[in-house]
Amino acid sequence: MKRSISFLVLMLACAGMMAQPKLNFANTRHDYGTIKEEAGKQEAVFNFTNTGDSVLVLTRVQSSCGCTAADYTKSPVPPGGKGFVKAVFDPKGYSSRFAKSVTVYSNAKPAVTVLVIEGNVAPREKTVEELFTFAVGPVRFQSNHLAFTTTTKSEKKIRVMPVINTSKEPATVEFEGLPAHLQLKVSPATLKPGEKGIIEGTYDAKLNSSAWGNVNDLVRLKVNGQSQPNIYLYVSANLVEDFSGLNAQQLASAPVFKLDSNTVNFGKMKQNSSADVEYFFTNQGKSDLIIRHVKAGCGCTALMPTENVIKPGARGSIKAKFNSGGYKGQIYKNIFVYTNDPKNSEVMLMIKGEVLVDEASNK
Repeated sequence: MKRSISFLVLMLACAGMMAQPKLNFANTRHDYGTIKEEAGKQEAVFNFTNTGDSVLVLTRVQSSCGCTAADYTKSPVPPGGKGFVKAVFDPKGYSSRFAKSVTVYSNAKPAVTVLVIEGNVAPREKTVEELFTFAVGPVRFQSNHLAFTTTTKSEKKIRVMPVINTSKEPATVEFEGLPAHLQLKVSPATLKPGEKGIIEGTYDAKLNSSAWGNVNDLVRLKVNGQSQPNIYLYVSANLVEDFSGLNAQQLASAPVFKLDSNTVNFGKMKQNSSADVEYFFTNQGKSDLIIRHVKAGCGCTALMPTENVIKPGARGSIKAKFNSGGYKGQIYKNIFVYTNDPKNSEVMLMIKGEVLVDEASNK
């Protein structure tokens, strides 16, 4: 009899030890369908039941980027009890399909459950001010920058930019002081009230023969016959040599611009002083190396070599002067060299060093 009672107590104890909570969600995915970007934050509620035979506790709820776990049941849920996890998605800034996760941690087995919210965001229609950011009187341009990007020296490139007349009267746009290599026109020539048009720009690099690398022009604007003071359209291009016509034999016999080092360290220097640096190079190719242009960044001056045509096997150098001015601490400045070496047509040189602060003059 005593043995039977002991066995019964043991069975009850084992049953208690085997009792487990069970987290059972009605659904683990929520599809919003298509929502508008301007619709604001969207909630998704995931309901669950503890279908186990022990108390269920949600220990933590963590959301992925772009989604917030706004709320969840924090009190213990008894067997048969119900609870929820609420997720919030903000569609602002989205314009396509999305899928985000919410990870639920609990004392159930398995201890981790992943919920998913998904859908599609229809982007809001942008305002005229957002689409045309550069305002010049009644006319708005898409930007104040017309970029021709990389343009070969033998190329004539065309770029366009949208414009709109936001006024209730006709408007005309003209461009003053255009350089020879740049043409700009608006089509239609007169914009009706609310009408959109385009600026068509033509960059003829052959007519800008002395310029190399990143160059820019500031173009003055005239609207309805009135000059716009201190308002400019910024036009840029990166002018490079055209090597596309060279055959294999010409490439094999091309010049080779080989630097001893592309970096010179001037060491330490005081403010409001200068340091001279020099870069040495060799033409390791089979034809004449031509130094087309040397351009220095802010804070330094670079000089073209005395001889800008370097024979095969010959050496040359490029000198530069760095002016420390009010700089302080570690300094890095760039110099760009443009050559007729097909593989090194644009080479960046670096000046580096440390400018020491004169404590006496800064008191």
